[in-house]
Amino acid sequence: MTTGWALNRSLERVRLLSDSLLDHRALRAGVLKELGRMLPFSACVWPLSDPATATGISPLARIPCPEELPLLIRLKYLTPMGRWTRLAESASPVASLLQASNGEPSKSPVWDGVLKRHGVSDVLFTVFADKHGCWGWLDLWREPAQGAFTASEMAYLATVTNEVTPALRRSIARQFGLEATAIPSRRDAPLKSPRIGQPTVSESRRSAPTDDLPEQAVLTLDADMAVIGETASVRDWLDLLQPGPRPYQGVPAEVLNVAAQLLAREAGVDDHPAAARVHIGYGKWAILRASRMDSAAPGGTPPLAVTIQECPPEARLDIFARCFGLTPRQRELLELAFAGASTAAMAAAQGTGAYTVQDQFKQIFEVCGVRSRASLLAMALGVVAGVSSPRQHE
Repeated sequence: MTTGWALNRSLERVRLLSDSLLDHRALRAGVLKELGRMLPFSACVWPLSDPATATGISPLARIPCPEELPLLIRLKYLTPMGRWTRLAESASPVASLLQASNGEPSKSPVWDGVLKRHGVSDVLFTVFADKHGCWGWLDLWREPAQGAFTASEMAYLATVTNEVTPALRRSIARQFGLEATAIPSRRDAPLKSPRIGQPTVSESRRSAPTDDLPEQAVLTLDADMAVIGETASVRDWLDLLQPGPRPYQGVPAEVLNVAAQLLAREAGVDDHPAAARVHIGYGKWAILRASRMDSAAPGGTPPLAVTIQECPPEARLDIFARCFGLTPRQRELLELAFAGASTAAMAAAQGTGAYTVQDQFKQIFEVCGVRSRASLLAMALGVVAGVSSPRQHE
C-alpha cells in the first residue's frame, strides 16, 4: 500500500467528500473510487442499514455472482466472522477474513458457500456505526493475485470509516428535508453489468406519489429465500423499492435482507429485529418486517413472510432523531411535541422550566434547519414543503 504523501492526499480527498452535500449514493461511489486507488479490490458490497436494526437497505455493489444473490445474502447474515453488528461493538470497525479466521477462511459460511467458487481469497470488512446507530457496512473482495489485506491497509480503512460515518448519517438525514426529484421507474432502469458507482443492484426507483402509498403487501419466501407467493399490492411496491439484479429484478433487495436477518435471529447469530426502514422519495418511508408463518406443508418448514407498508409515525420519529443526532432529552421533546404536549407539560415531564424547553427547541431547530415546532414535525412526519435544507452537527 502507498504510504506517506499519497496516503495523506487520499485522506484529504475522503474528507472533502465527507464535507460535501452529496447524497448517500454519490458519497459511497466517490469513497469507493478513492479506496480503489489505495487498496485494490476485485468486488465490493456496500449497503446502508436501518440504524436501529442494522438490517441492510439500498445496496451499492459490484459482484461477479448476481445470479447467486439470495444465497450470498443468506450466508452473509449467517456468518459471525466479520459481521458488521459485531464490528460495531469491537475496538476497531475493520477486520479481514483471513485475520478473523486465523488464516482458515473455510470457517466462514459465506466464503465456503459462495466466495471461494468465484476466486475470492480475502475480504476486508468495515462498519459505519456511531452512538446513534449502524448506518451501513462495506465488504471489499480480493483475488489471490492481489494478496491478503495488510495491517496498514486495515488502518487506512479504519481512518476512512471514521471520516465517512458522520457524513453517511448526514446524507441520510437530508432525505427528510430535500425536495423530491423525479426518479425513473425501475422498469426503465438499465440493468447492465456496472462499474464502481453504478451498482449491480439497480438503485433506480420511482419517486413515491404525494398521495397515499399502496396498502400493506406480503411476500412469502421458502427456505432458500425464493418468492413463492405475494399479495396483489406487491406489484405497486416494486416501483418504489430497490429491486435485485437479474434474474432477481422482481424482488426488492430489502426483502432479501430482512428475510436473511430473520434467519440469523433464528440461528442465534444476531438478535437485532428482522426489520428495516427505507426512504422511497417525497419524504415517504417504508418499513419491511420478516416473520415466520404459522403453517407449513406436512413435514416442511413454515415459509417466511415479509410485509411491506408505510412507516408509522413513531418509527419515523425514531429514525429522524437518530439521523440528526438528537440527544436523549431533545428526542423526548420531539416525541412530546408529536403527542401534542404544551410547553408547560414538556417542562414538567423533564423537570425543568419553560425557558429551558424553548432553548432546547432552538437547538433542535438549528440542527434540523427549521424555525418552528410545526415545521419540525412536518419534516419528521413527511410533509417537507417549505422546509429549508437540514443542517446537522457532529
